[in-house]
Amino acid sequence: MLNNYDKIANQYDFLSRVVFFKSQVQAQVDQLKYIPEKSSILIVGGGTGWILEELAKVHPSGLDIVYVEISQKMIALSKTRDVGNNNVEFVHLGIEDFKTDLLFDAILTPFLFDNFVKNRAEKVFHFLDSRLKKSGLWLFVDFSLNPKNGKWWKFLILKSMYVFFKLIGIVETNSLIDIHPWFKNEAYSIVNQQFYYGSFISATVYQK
Repeated sequence: MLNNYDKIANQYDFLSRVVFFKSQVQAQVDQLKYIPEKSSILIVGGGTGWILEELAKVHPSGLDIVYVEISQKMIALSKTRDVGNNNVEFVHLGIEDFKTDLLFDAILTPFLFDNFVKNRAEKVFHFLDSRLKKSGLWLFVDFSLNPKNGKWWKFLILKSMYVFFKLIGIVETNSLIDIHPWFKNEAYSIVNQQFYYGSFISATVYQK
């Protein structure tokens, strides 16, 4: 199954910290303060679910969270997390197959779009855009080939990652798509943007 991290679910957090230390974690945690209390939240590709515990530190109760994850093993790990008094619905599906009439106050897509080829990424983007309320927040975190602090080493790390994931049959793509122009085309505004790990990780809070 494409873009499914079952094979490395138990090792994923360790591997990410070996390479990026805590940059991937910090990029996501720093955004959580922008989420209003009593929000309805859609998390897509949340991995092992540690983000649920961080959300509970900011909002111990009052959140309604839909957690969509294609990996069954990631779902199992996520269900062990302390979510406080927040309500979490776990959905074992790829986001391409997820259907809902719900509208959300906030959408989180941590390191999601680096898995997709362009046509699939575009479909997912427009679907998620349709599920976000007007003035809602999209917390977008992903890799970036921003030339600041050197583009060559970022390209080498990204290329190595894609080769590794291809070898074990996880991701469908072998290149990174810049989807920030899509947000601009849909007239999103930037509430906050920060860069981590030598600007290799970009974290942007968009408002619809």
